[in-house]
Amino acid sequence: MPVVMARDLEETASSSEDEEVVSQEDHPCIMWTGGCRRIPVLVFHAEAILTKDNNIRIIGERYHLSYKIVRTDSRLVRSILTAHGFHEVHPSSTDYNLMWTGSHLKPFLLRTLSEAQKVNHFPRSYELTRKDRLYKNIIRMQHTHGFKAFHILPQTFLLPAEYAEFCNSYSKDRGPWIVKPVASSRGRGVYLINNPNQISLEENILVSRYINNPLLIDDFKFDVRLYVLVTSYDPLVIYLYEEGLARFATVRYDQGAKNIRNQFMHLTNYSVNKKSGDYVSCDDPEVEDYGNKWSMSAMLRYLKQEGRDTTALMAHVEDLIIKTIISAELAIATACKTFVPHRSSCFE
Repeated sequence: MPVVMARDLEETASSSEDEEVVSQEDHPCIMWTGGCRRIPVLVFHAEAILTKDNNIRIIGERYHLSYKIVRTDSRLVRSILTAHGFHEVHPSSTDYNLMWTGSHLKPFLLRTLSEAQKVNHFPRSYELTRKDRLYKNIIRMQHTHGFKAFHILPQTFLLPAEYAEFCNSYSKDRGPWIVKPVASSRGRGVYLINNPNQISLEENILVSRYINNPLLIDDFKFDVRLYVLVTSYDPLVIYLYEEGLARFATVRYDQGAKNIRNQFMHLTNYSVNKKSGDYVSCDDPEVEDYGNKWSMSAMLRYLKQEGRDTTALMAHVEDLIIKTIISAELAIATACKTFVPHRSSCFE
């Protein structure tokens, strides 16, 4: 994370020699970047949560770094910041370096951010995180750049607005289809159907063609949780963390229509499968390929042993990430220019 209070660090480093000043040049939490104007970057060390190293804590304490957590319970974030000497302030305080919030900031709050403050959301990032907005943005990119270039979603309809179009497609392919709320998470409200009569039209939903022949490991469906960080939309800067998670369903996959309502077979969300009597957890951090959560590295090793081209697979995944974010780039970048006074204020 770039140090949000870089100016504070530079000024403090040149303060009175009578004070005990942290040596920035060789401290494990400070890395220097930039050209003529060197900029300090704060490097977080995950192991500090366990070691409670005073040498790590002294950085946040020395430079009076602070954070606040608003409308969420991010215990891991709180632990890592505390371990690096950050001081937690009240959610209503305006004196902070980092705000970690579970909801989006109103424009008037974004406009008040100083150069030394960061927040963990971009304005209008719901263009990516809401399923209906993401669908609309990708459709727009297909119209602009060609269907083939942005064919990254199964055929999808937004209901009830596109109900007639969906019924027309259903008459040609009876599915199954998968139904999802437009603004939910953790598998809530998701179900499979093979008849339009099974759909409730009381709220806005997405209906997508179900991928009926998914890639399986040991006959189980799985998905991959990746960790992507965007630090800027103008210019667009995307980081992909080198590790991830593979999350498995708890019932072996079967295409038979009789199993269409079995969430433990068709959904891979942890929030769903942890309720299954067949869920297997692994408490040994050294074991990566046991139970219903594997490391992404273990998954890739398994697929490679099965003869899959994992290099090409990950290249396709990276292409998918870039195109997904690009589909919402214009709306978010425009909102940033309108509401955010400093280019480095937001990350997500």
